[in-house]
Amino acid sequence: GGQPVDGTLSVPDIAHQVRSEGVQTIVVLSDDIGKWNKPEIFPTGVEFFDRSELDAVSRRLREVPGTTVLIFDQTCAAEKRRRRKRGKMVDPAKRTIINAAVCEGCGDCGVKSNCVSVLPLDTEFGRKREIDQSNCNKDFSCVTGFCPSFVTVHGGGLKKKKASGSAVDFDSLPMPVMKGDLSEPWNILITGIGGTGVVTIGALLGMAAHLEHKGGSVLDQTGLAQKGGAVTTHVRIANSPADINAVRIAAGEADLVLGCDMVVVNDYWALSKIRAGRSHVVLNSYEAMPGTFTRNTDLQFPAEGIIGAVKLALGGQAPSVVDASELSLALMGDAIATNLFMLGYAWQQGLVPISFEALMRAIELNGAAVEMNRKAFAWGRMAAHDLAAVQTAAGVGPAPTTSDFLDTPHVGAALAAIAPANSATAAAFLGEGKLSHSLDDSIALRSKFLTEYQDANYASRYSAFVNRVRAVEAERTPGLAGLSEAVARYAFKLMAYKDEYEVARLYSTGDFIKRVRETFDGDYKLNLNLAPPMFSRRDAQGHLVKREFGPWIFTVFKLLKRMKFLRGTAFDLFGMTAERRMERQLIADYRTTIDELLAGLTLGNHALAVEIARIPEHIRGYGHVKEAQLAAAKAKEAQLLAQWRNPLHLVLAA
Repeated sequence: GGQPVDGTLSVPDIAHQVRSEGVQTIVVLSDDIGKWNKPEIFPTGVEFFDRSELDAVSRRLREVPGTTVLIFDQTCAAEKRRRRKRGKMVDPAKRTIINAAVCEGCGDCGVKSNCVSVLPLDTEFGRKREIDQSNCNKDFSCVTGFCPSFVTVHGGGLKKKKASGSAVDFDSLPMPVMKGDLSEPWNILITGIGGTGVVTIGALLGMAAHLEHKGGSVLDQTGLAQKGGAVTTHVRIANSPADINAVRIAAGEADLVLGCDMVVVNDYWALSKIRAGRSHVVLNSYEAMPGTFTRNTDLQFPAEGIIGAVKLALGGQAPSVVDASELSLALMGDAIATNLFMLGYAWQQGLVPISFEALMRAIELNGAAVEMNRKAFAWGRMAAHDLAAVQTAAGVGPAPTTSDFLDTPHVGAALAAIAPANSATAAAFLGEGKLSHSLDDSIALRSKFLTEYQDANYASRYSAFVNRVRAVEAERTPGLAGLSEAVARYAFKLMAYKDEYEVARLYSTGDFIKRVRETFDGDYKLNLNLAPPMFSRRDAQGHLVKREFGPWIFTVFKLLKRMKFLRGTAFDLFGMTAERRMERQLIADYRTTIDELLAGLTLGNHALAVEIARIPEHIRGYGHVKEAQLAAAKAKEAQLLAQWRNPLHLVLAA
């Protein structure tokens, strides 16, 4: 993956070598198989397939007697991104965007791509997905996730976010008093994510130390992950090179831990460098999901635990927390400025014993985005001196403080109380100005949605059902509302199943197109990635394979959405499929289950009733993805209902 190899072996060379060693069955797969259009440069009998055929080819080769060789030819996606930025590889005029309203949050796109640029998007209707356009490697494997929410944008380009920072007199900033007198080497541990400039920060510090004729050592630990993985840099600064006897920072010897990414700081190896009474920790509060999110769709960012672990390592002293990513994006128009912002923040606190002039000269010698890096450093300094002024200039609210993480039972609630995450995106398809926070608001919001989904009668069936649950819960378990809240959310989820009419409606409201226009500019066209059952081929597992449909599909959607009155009738051709019948049955089954819960509801079993009512949370996705999640959810539901129907078991378990 982007690592240099000895020699100059090409794909044809490898094929010839293994053939000379006696291998007869050789298959080549590639993300651009068309480039191998001259079979004569390969040994005879070599087969060629697109990378999408990997599973089918692997299954076939395992049945072939003897040794077989499969050559998978593809440049590392992170390496492609680097080459494109440097102009050494063509940057395709194509991007991907997700229609969050259509997304079910099933996570199949993460499973297919294993890409950390597929981010969680928490909304009123649950967790969805979005693409981090600034970090997207344009691999496009996420598009193969079985979901109609993926749209490919051909042509145009990303809109440059305009910097919002107002004019500030950086010259008025006071010079810091450095905490390190360099009587012994000053140790800085920088932690971050590969591909965001962590190594660059170390290089700048090393060069600045050299310019001042000081001793400086830099040790980068990038491992195998060049993007998305943990990266740490050990920087040691001393009066002279002779004062540095080792380049690695020993346990308990860090004077500054610059946490450009919180998750990496939380690693025991990084925490072990912190010592109470000596170390200072500066953390970026941005919640960058780790790679495990691609497999664990419900993963919650452990901000509370990370801050607590750092505080414990500091002997009870709170670390300095700043929302560097959000501020950098707002002030500079690009989140890549985050790490220089962090460096400026720490330098202004006297935690980096290098002169301002040396650092500015090092930035200049680096030669990349010199002016932006200088300004990012200046904004970081200003944030350390007057954070409120920087927040005002950036047009953002107060950043979460350490106490917000430590004193609140659930970190999500703390952040929502400060600035509801992604509320603007949720509002874009909810037609509301904020996320709802009360049961009445939740019911009203969903009733309005169901009216647009089908009609007023359909919505009234929903609200009547939820209100009946509220009445029984208030009577049987006074003071508790968890069951009503669960039913309000999940009865709606089941009733608003995304059939063909609904997907068409969600693409035709105008909200998604507005979001596209806010994200891209230039001359572009939108293609949808769909797998209509009647027209799509199936893969080796029997699953439908998606393909692109041009902009004309939006016209079809405008017509299809008007046919929602056919939903559930004898004339509903889409409703005759097994998936649609299953979705309608789920609504009836859920009502029956809730009626059973209400009949036996007590204070003693209320918590179990709420857990059962939340089962639909785990039924997400489309087609075979939904079927698999339904099977798991139903197994869990059966287990919980068995406990419900056996009160003696509940008592004994308690």
